[in-house]
Amino acid sequence: MLLSKNKIKYIRSLELKKKRKEEKVFIAEGPKLVGDLLGIFPCILLVATHDWLIENPNIQVNEVIEVNNEELLKVSLLKHPQQVLAIFEQPEYATDINVIKKSLCLALDDVQDPGNLGTIIRLADWFGIEHVFCSLNTADIYNPKTVQATMGAIARVKVHYLPLYELIDKLQDCPVYGTFLDGKNIYAESLSSYGLIVMGNEGNGISHDIAGLINRKLYIPNYPSGRETSESLNVAIATAITCAEFRRQMLM
Repeated sequence: MLLSKNKIKYIRSLELKKKRKEEKVFIAEGPKLVGDLLGIFPCILLVATHDWLIENPNIQVNEVIEVNNEELLKVSLLKHPQQVLAIFEQPEYATDINVIKKSLCLALDDVQDPGNLGTIIRLADWFGIEHVFCSLNTADIYNPKTVQATMGAIARVKVHYLPLYELIDKLQDCPVYGTFLDGKNIYAESLSSYGLIVMGNEGNGISHDIAGLINRKLYIPNYPSGRETSESLNVAIATAITCAEFRRQMLM
């Protein structure tokens, strides 16, 4: 099948959140990422070079369009297209609050940067965290930049969007963690193997309302103590440090 002007227009339109939401789809690009997602999410369209199609002969997809590198450049959202672009259906996950009482989960309070969100999903995957609960104002997980930044972790981590305050308010007798400047040293605290870790907005941290619901306030100390240092950590880096300490304690 040929790559028509209408098909190019449709693919490029999926850069917009409104269009992705209407169509309930998202874009992924590159052999590694597309390979990780094929078989996990239904693929409705795949645009690929002849070489890629020869190497991947038995793919399950509704429609395949073979293109050359010049044609791929017309639809790719990357500066340097990588052999294949695919459009997948967005998954729909049921929200079960009980998973927070049985396992370690993340909550994101208005994280805005698509790259940060994608990196956090990748971190969650690395540390075996299967559920991430996002406030309604958190960046879109299906933003093409976010999808690329997950490096395939989106296939294994379920991302939920919901009113975060309402979710946390229901977590009675459950550990809810967050990082604050007046929190307790994370390396000196006994951390649980289940519960919710809340990470805040890049500029403002955890919002006032959500902060009032957090019952375990932590602090990531700089080293050495008292030394003049950066004002704060990037939210993705802070997430990595926090998750690593939770998992380290589970191995003790």
